[in-house]
Amino acid sequence: MDARVIKSIIAVLLAAFLFIKYRKQIYANKWALIIILSLIWGSSFILIKKGLVGLSAMQLGALRIIMSGIVVIGLGYKQLKEMPKASWKYLILAGFLGTFFPSFFFAYAETEIDSAVASMLNSLVPLITIITGVLLFRIKTGWMQVLGVLIGLSGTAILILKGASINPDQNYYYSLFVISSTVMYALNVNIVKRYLQNLNALGLTAGTFLFIVPFALGVLIYTGFFKTEVMTSNKVLVSIGYVLLLSVFGTALAKVLFNRLIQISNPVFSTSVTYLMPVVAIFWGLLDGERITLVQILAAGLILGGVYLVNKKAQKKEP
Repeated sequence: MDARVIKSIIAVLLAAFLFIKYRKQIYANKWALIIILSLIWGSSFILIKKGLVGLSAMQLGALRIIMSGIVVIGLGYKQLKEMPKASWKYLILAGFLGTFFPSFFFAYAETEIDSAVASMLNSLVPLITIITGVLLFRIKTGWMQVLGVLIGLSGTAILILKGASINPDQNYYYSLFVISSTVMYALNVNIVKRYLQNLNALGLTAGTFLFIVPFALGVLIYTGFFKTEVMTSNKVLVSIGYVLLLSVFGTALAKVLFNRLIQISNPVFSTSVTYLMPVVAIFWGLLDGERITLVQILAAGLILGGVYLVNKKAQKKEP
């Protein structure tokens, strides 16, 4: 296995030890949760990119779900027994919207667009959370929020158009995979907040994986992943190492922390983790030789500015 992967695994295991040691303090502090999540998820985009070197998008997405599911279901098995029967339909829905489809969509997106650009587009989540909250969950809104949404969407358009001009060899229609994922993330946040608020965070997360893991295994078998020539390829093994990091921490641990964050805060604050994620992702992208222009950074700033306006208004409405 690549030495960089081994070093990364050691570093992440150390971080896991520190998390376990101070877990109670972290669980009670929404700011600690949002900082940890921004670092984990901000690094996920480059891990997806590295995983795609030896794996197809379908293989990466399926492996990510299966590895994460094994960890989460294994840790949360006891809590699964405590899940109320009425909550299972929402757990299944949250599993597909919050994990299953986005795992494949982000992998497909990064076959054509840079990881840093994908992270910038992901900053749309808080805006989409407001839109879906208004349209589907009857959350009140005002002119400031509408303005914020319009500014954020304009930043998205500039980001995509500029990216297409400086990277003509990349297919920026694949940005739609990221945008579709932000819609699903937004729906998932509102579902968890409204219908799964009082469930144990680990049990909640395990429940969302219980039904999607079999589907992911079916996809993995369909891709021919278990053929001997695939499993013995060094390139594939290195990619699996990156996906293992992505799965255990970028999906399994992060999902538990995020569900906890939703429960102790509000949907808009929870999705504000996307404010910081692009900073981390751009850092990794630049180290990996990706091209980021000033116009793209300004476009990302427009997105975040729109999110700020939406979030500022939403916070004033809190009791």
